[in-house]
Parts: sequence; C-alpha cells; structure tokens
Amino acid sequence: MNSNKITIVIPVYNEAENIKNTLDALEKYNGYFLQLLVVYDKPTDTTIPVVQAIQNKYQLVIKLVQNQYGKGALNAIKTGFNVACGDAVLVVMADMADDLNVLPTMIAAYNKGADVVCGSRYMPGGKQIGGSFLKKLMTRVAGVSLYYLTELPTRDITNSFKLYRTSLLRSITIESTGGFELGMEITVKAFLQGACIVEVPSVWTDRAVGQSRFKVWAWVPHYLYWYLLLVVKRGPLFLITKRVRVWYGFLKKGTAS
Repeated sequence: MNSNKITIVIPVYNEAENIKNTLDALEKYNGYFLQLLVVYDKPTDTTIPVVQAIQNKYQLVIKLVQNQYGKGALNAIKTGFNVACGDAVLVVMADMADDLNVLPTMIAAYNKGADVVCGSRYMPGGKQIGGSFLKKLMTRVAGVSLYYLTELPTRDITNSFKLYRTSLLRSITIESTGGFELGMEITVKAFLQGACIVEVPSVWTDRAVGQSRFKVWAWVPHYLYWYLLLVVKRGPLFLITKRVRVWYGFLKKGTAS
C-alpha cells in the first residue's frame, strides 16, 4: 500500500495571510502526497494570487480548484473529494490550527488498514489550545460521550482533521448541508458500515491570523442529527442487546456441552 498516493484537500476563504505557512509545513512531508488541492469559492479569493505566486517553488503538486457545489467549507471539501486522485484524502484547514507533525502517525495508521484516521484532541496526548469555551465544551462532550455510549473508536468525532480512504468516500452519499459536520457524518456512516476507524492524538491551536467561519449556533442542529442517529443505532440499548446475545450464546454453548 503506497502512502504517497494521498490527496490533501484544503478549503480556503481569503487565507492569504495563512496559506504560505500551511504549504511550507506540508512541504516537509511532500513524499507522502500525490497532490494538494486548494479549493476556493470565488476567483476573487485573496488566497489565489498567493498560491499562484509560490506554487512552483514546492515539490508538492499544488492545484487551485474552484468550488463546484456552491460556497462554503462543506461544498469546498466535497469538491476536493470529487477531484481527488489519491487512494486516500486528507482534509487540512489553512489556518495552521492542526499540528501537522502528527501526519506520519496518521499515514502509518492508514497503511496498516485504517479507513478513517481521526486527529483527536480529546484522547490521551491530544490537546486543544484556545478557541471559545462553548465550542470546546460542545465538541468534547459530543466526542467523548459517543465514545462511551456507542463504542465509536474516536473521542473527537467533530474534528475536521481526518484522513479518509477514497474507496470509503466513494461508498458514501453525503447528506450534510450545514458546514463542518461533514466529517462527523462520514465517520458515523463509516462506523455503521463496519469500517476501520483509528484515532491518533493531535494538538489544535486557535488561529492567530484571520477570522474563523465556524458558525456554532447555525450548525449545532446538523451536528445533533448525526449524534442522535448514532446513539439510536449504536447506543446503550444496542450495546445491552449485543451483550445479552453474547451471554446467551455462552450459556447455550455451556448447556449443550
């Protein structure tokens, strides 16, 4: 399994001040990647001229791609998924929030068979620095509670910093209409399909430059939908029934012997 056939997708919105630092950080790992897609909404995006001026200075194959589905991060990521040529797709934000030093660990997990590799702020070794208290509380509660209530193999389902096997993405019909809940939807559907999901500790630091476009109150209902769906399908009632079946199997086997 060749790890250098991975596509990076970076959704951008006027990230002129951040994009060079992001590309510099990713260039250190260029041997892992087939291509890097910078996906923008409109030709007037301030990120475009910066990328055009420097893209040929990198060994990374960098392509500018216009959003195919309308504006917003959700549609930009969907566009990246559609255009990606790699065997896997890595979603990275342009704001340098995620510590990219964890990339070799994520790619190693993928090479060992993981279909989804989640950067996790809320597992041992992970960390979240800065950001609003409300957002931090909501994402932590959602991730950790699903981990214990449904046995989902990640404590940070809402984090967008994820690596996906492309064949898995092609098997999923994306229904999200809000924003970054897309990563949550894919992880929920992958889990329900029985895909291999792995988490690795990652550090998230709130952006130092520019303004976040994360819309807490507008997107909460979208996150809540996938949260409740997973609880209903794999929550306490499912786990109790599963354990009863296991116990019954042992009892039946013991009686038969």
